[in-house]
Amino acid sequence: MACSANELAQLLGPNSTAAADFICSRFTASDNNFTATRYAVDTTYLLFSAYLVFSMQLGFAMLCAGSVRAKNTMNIMLTNVLDAATGGLFYYLFGFAFAFGTGGSENGFIGKHHFGLKTIPSEDLDYSNFLYQWAFAIAAAGITSGSIAERTQFVAYLIYSSFLTGFVYPVVSHWFWSTDGWASAFRTDNLLFGSGVIDFAGSGVVHMVGGIAGLWGALIEGPRLGRFDHSGRAIALRGHSASLVVLGTFLLWFGWYGFNPGSFNKILVAYTDGSFNGQWSAVGRTAVTTTLAGCTAALTTLFGKRMLSGHWNVTDVCNGLLGGFAAITAGCSVVDPWAAIICGFVAALVLIGCNKLAEKFKFDDPLEAAQLHGGCGTWGVIFTALFAREKYVGQVYKPGRPYGLFMGGGGKLLAAHVIQILVITGWVSATMGPLFYILHKLKLLRISAEDEMAGMDLTRHGGFAYVYHDEDESQKSGMKLRKIEPSATTPNSSHV
Repeated sequence: MACSANELAQLLGPNSTAAADFICSRFTASDNNFTATRYAVDTTYLLFSAYLVFSMQLGFAMLCAGSVRAKNTMNIMLTNVLDAATGGLFYYLFGFAFAFGTGGSENGFIGKHHFGLKTIPSEDLDYSNFLYQWAFAIAAAGITSGSIAERTQFVAYLIYSSFLTGFVYPVVSHWFWSTDGWASAFRTDNLLFGSGVIDFAGSGVVHMVGGIAGLWGALIEGPRLGRFDHSGRAIALRGHSASLVVLGTFLLWFGWYGFNPGSFNKILVAYTDGSFNGQWSAVGRTAVTTTLAGCTAALTTLFGKRMLSGHWNVTDVCNGLLGGFAAITAGCSVVDPWAAIICGFVAALVLIGCNKLAEKFKFDDPLEAAQLHGGCGTWGVIFTALFAREKYVGQVYKPGRPYGLFMGGGGKLLAAHVIQILVITGWVSATMGPLFYILHKLKLLRISAEDEMAGMDLTRHGGFAYVYHDEDESQKSGMKLRKIEPSATTPNSSHV
């Protein structure tokens, strides 16, 4: 509230002009200090959230490494490093502009300002916004790399990662997260079905995009050698380290507290509904719903897989946990904690069902990434349209917007979310599908059978991630599969 020295002088009485000027100057200085403090707090919160989301790259790397066979460990970890590096450059040059480049000329399909961060900082965007959104972009690329692990040429990783982070993903994020996006819930007019899409942290924008891209990549290049026998029966090609899988899962769990609660971007914001609570309360609630969905999905998967296979399998539980997180990501800020439990329970069933379908159709995804992120992400989009609470939608977005069908809000939000699922599926299929097909036709997608049997660490990266004691036998085994230098080492037969 601005301080008027003239009005204050009239209230104080005659000969009070100097006093009024002094009081107003102090009031203005205090107001400016408060504004600066609020900006500093919000920026620090967003940057810390960006650091948490970026730490998920380490989680992805460890999860991927543990889920593949030892002979491909160095390859998959290198691809995770380059997802971040390549994604950083291409998101800086093109991606951020396509996603959030709203320079006053509205375009609902794609942004067209801030290329190379030109004119940043602007009135509504800062460098911290770029860093946070870059962390999201490389997360989508990391999802895809898991689907095509253990048989993909290194150059293909570089090409698809650049295209995904620089163009495909940014366009989708513009649709649903930019203030100009044609289906964004942040728009003030022309909303899709009067609602817009509530995909708060990206069950559709991030997880579906990464999962569908991985689906096309894995379909086009086909399953790994030995994944299915001549009769079509599935053969388990287990990863080499459950320890790395668990480590990666916990790192991803930790990073998800930046992924979901951090998507508020600001924390020092008071609600205007007359309640004492401000946005900091919604941040806490979002962390709770995220936690409950993941925990429920983990336990559901534990007992579900026990009934199906007769084993208590830690890898399955980790994937179930992550499936719950992927599902709750869309609605984490607008649902009650009890609804998050429902979200996690159904997400586990969706993951189990998608894995059964994958085996039936001979689809091979070493990390279950397409099933987990694509399948559970899709469920998360539907879940939000069913359980979004009116009060929370009004606080996080704007009062009067449509909310969950099961909460009495009608079907407009559900209709908008069905459209979201269809357009994301269509867009990613129309862009990433042809890209993978072209790479396949140019023989740039899949490695040779000989290289795949020997392992990409040996044939493409100069050596293995691990040192084995039985080096002489390893050398002989590797030389039978491929002509190599005598000094190179290969793993023992249990890892080939």
